[in-house]
Amino acid sequence: MFKTRQAILAASTFLFATVFCPLSQAQQPDAQSQTEDTAPTEDAAPTEDVATKAAREACGTPIETFRQNVADEARKAGVSEHAIDELKKATIDQKVIDRDNGQAIFNLTFAEFSKRVIPEARLKKGKENLQKYADVFAKAEEKYGVPGPVIAAFWGLETDYGAVQGNFDTLNALFTLSHDCRRPELFRPQLIALLKLFDQGVVNAETTGAWAGEIGQMQLLPKDYLERGVDGDGDGKIDLKGSVADAVMTAAHMLSDLGWRRGEPWLEEVRLTRDDLPWQEAIRQNRKPHSQWTSWGVTGINGPLGPDNGDASLMLPMGRKGPAFLAYDNFDIFVEWNKSIVYATTVAYFASRLAGAPAFDIGHPDPGLSTEEMKQLQQKLADRGYDMGKVDGVYGILTRDAVRTEQLRLGLPADSWPTKELLDRL
Repeated sequence: MFKTRQAILAASTFLFATVFCPLSQAQQPDAQSQTEDTAPTEDAAPTEDVATKAAREACGTPIETFRQNVADEARKAGVSEHAIDELKKATIDQKVIDRDNGQAIFNLTFAEFSKRVIPEARLKKGKENLQKYADVFAKAEEKYGVPGPVIAAFWGLETDYGAVQGNFDTLNALFTLSHDCRRPELFRPQLIALLKLFDQGVVNAETTGAWAGEIGQMQLLPKDYLERGVDGDGDGKIDLKGSVADAVMTAAHMLSDLGWRRGEPWLEEVRLTRDDLPWQEAIRQNRKPHSQWTSWGVTGINGPLGPDNGDASLMLPMGRKGPAFLAYDNFDIFVEWNKSIVYATTVAYFASRLAGAPAFDIGHPDPGLSTEEMKQLQQKLADRGYDMGKVDGVYGILTRDAVRTEQLRLGLPADSWPTKELLDRL
């Protein structure tokens, strides 16, 4: 049920103007390569197939024809004429098209990315906010089971704790992206949901946010706002832009709906004490019990692994010589929020820091490849028959899988980390 959100986010976030720029204002990695999976489409019941077909047929038509088409759909969805009238103000925003078409390649390592978006000032502010709004976070955890540091980590990375929520006109942004023929089936339902928010008086037609339509301190899409918004401060309205309590409670509701498991961990930094670990086992979907990882030389930071909190996967975001983590079931929720593995690992790590964990040990990872070298590697892998999606120089799931397979074939440690040695061997 969250597929549309994932697909839109896989096309909308990550621009790093400064280290204090919130991620929802940013551009995100290419959906075909950087994300854990290729950007999914909405789970399609027959009625959704009809809606998708209608969105595709309406895109690119003359503006007034398109406007009327959206109005007709909104009426069928029960939106009032008063809210539908707001469509008359909607215009195509070329800046939105430019942002959508001009996404920069995201090619930072986990260490580079986390350093950039978790400066000491942001970490300090997060801890202060956990204290300042302790009652709100406690209420959120009691009701939804999501710890405060997890919510605060998303809050900090999405909008720098509400400081920068975006200045794109949300109506124009979603009108523009629904009319554009790249992904109208993803954005048109969000446009209808926005009109419903107008109808209910939740937001007004002048509301602003990110260029892909996300709104508020947690940068939620209109459908999520509509379906999961929570009045956290009890004032009778849901204000995700101005109310910290509403934003925190709504984020907790979202994470709970995504499957957060109450009282369970998400990420644990570990040390690797053996060079002969079967590196090909270090895959996010490959979960093992603590006993198995212990037998392969995986330990805690300062000794044996802690309590057995269930099966976990070994994550090596920069190869076997870099930082290492055990990822538990709750880590999947970070990926559900945003499919970029770099983002998910970073926000999970940030949550751990806010919960009191120390900074990770970067180790001594082999230098990564430059963008041009990565393109060369991807082309060589494509020439060998691997599905690489786009040869774009971005280190994503397709590249990782192909690298691991070739490392195994060549007798190299199969940690999925692309190196100059591998490039030369190919």
